[in-house]
Amino acid sequence: MPTAIVTGASRGLGRALSEALLERGWTVVVDARHAVDLEAAGLGGHAGRAITIAGDVTDAGHRFDLVDAALANGGLDLVVNNASELGPSPLPSLAAIGLDALTRIYDTNVVAPLALVQVALPHLRAAGGAVLNVSSDAAVEAYEGWGGYGSSKAALDHASAVLAQEEPAVRVWWVDPGDMRTEMHQAAFPGEDISDRPLPAERVPGLLRLVDERLPSGRYQAEVLLEGASTPVASG
Repeated sequence: MPTAIVTGASRGLGRALSEALLERGWTVVVDARHAVDLEAAGLGGHAGRAITIAGDVTDAGHRFDLVDAALANGGLDLVVNNASELGPSPLPSLAAIGLDALTRIYDTNVVAPLALVQVALPHLRAAGGAVLNVSSDAAVEAYEGWGGYGSSKAALDHASAVLAQEEPAVRVWWVDPGDMRTEMHQAAFPGEDISDRPLPAERVPGLLRLVDERLPSGRYQAEVLLEGASTPVASG
C-alpha cells in the first residue's frame, strides 16, 4: 500500500486528510511540534499504519526522520506540506510586523516545505509520486493584515509552479482549501464567530481527487475540485 508524509497533522486539515488516507489503507507518517498533540489527535488504531513523529518542520534532522520513517514502512508516494505558521494574532500590518515573526512565517511556510521536498524527491521520482502544498486564497488576494502569511503562501505557490516544470515525473499540486473552521482560522479572526465555516473534513474529498485521478500539476481550489472540475486554475 502507498505511503504519505503529512506535516501539521495533529489538527485541522492535516488531521482530517491523514484520517482519510489511513481509512483507505495508506501508511501515513504524521508530525506536529508536540508529541502530546499527536497523541490527542487519535490517529492510532489503524494497524500501526500511522507513524507519529513529533518535531518542527524547520529542523533539518526532523525532515530526514520523516522521510526515513516513510522509507522504512514501504516507500514514499506523497508529501503533503500542510504545516503552516500564521504569525502574530491579531494579524499585524506589514508596517508593524516584527521581522523575527516574519522570518518564522517564511521558514515554516516556504523554506521548510521546499527543504522536505528536496529530501523526498529522489524517492518521489522513483515512485512517480506527488507533492501537495497547502496554499491559501491570501496567496493571490490582498487582505489587510495578511501580508506576512499571504506573501509566504504566494512564494510557496511560485516555488510549486517552478518545481512542477522542473520535475515532470512528479505531480505537484498547490491547493487553496478555502475558509475552514480551524484553530488557525480562529486565531486570524480572534473573537469572531467562525462556526459558519466548513469543517476541514468537508474539504478532504477535493484533495483526494488529486491523488485518485492523478490530476495535472497546478494550482487548485478544493471547492472547485468538489464540484467536479479537473483543470488547474494555474499551472507551472
